Amino acid sequence: MDRSKACCFTGHRDIGPDFNKDLLSRGVSYLINRGVDTFIVGGALGFDTLVAQAVLEAKRENPNIKLWVFTPCQNQDASWSPSDKKIYKDILSRADYVDMPNTGYYAGCMKDRNYKMVDNASFCICYYDGTFKSGTGQTYRYAQKCGLTIYNLYNR
Repeated sequence: MDRSKACCFTGHRDIGPDFNKDLLSRGVSYLINRGVDTFIVGGALGFDTLVAQAVLEAKRENPNIKLWVFTPCQNQDASWSPSDKKIYKDILSRADYVDMPNTGYYAGCMKDRNYKMVDNASFCICYYDGTFKSGTGQTYRYAQKCGLTIYNLYNR
């Protein structure tokens, strides 16, 4: 993978009803038109799920793009609802690459996953509401520190 052609995503699990999925799709298309071919998501509920679905939809017209899913640990979906588990398994089965550590949950596994996503990208699309104490906020600040071009879809 060429990092200069990769985009990672970070966002909150709780997505408001006013979230603009079309804006997300347009952001993915914008980057595809500028040569980005690898899209890296964390596989969590909320924003990550919406992103994975948007990238998989974009693959219909752009079969050369790739969806990479970086999970924080084995069985991250253990406490999810059956319907969320089904969507997650479908995303994993359709992804071009899945990075799933051979470990269970441990303190810091989410941070490790988030930093790995940033370390493999040059762009970041986020849904970040400015909350300092959140994994999304931590990832957003790390992406800034690493010099990624960031597009924030949060608008309130």
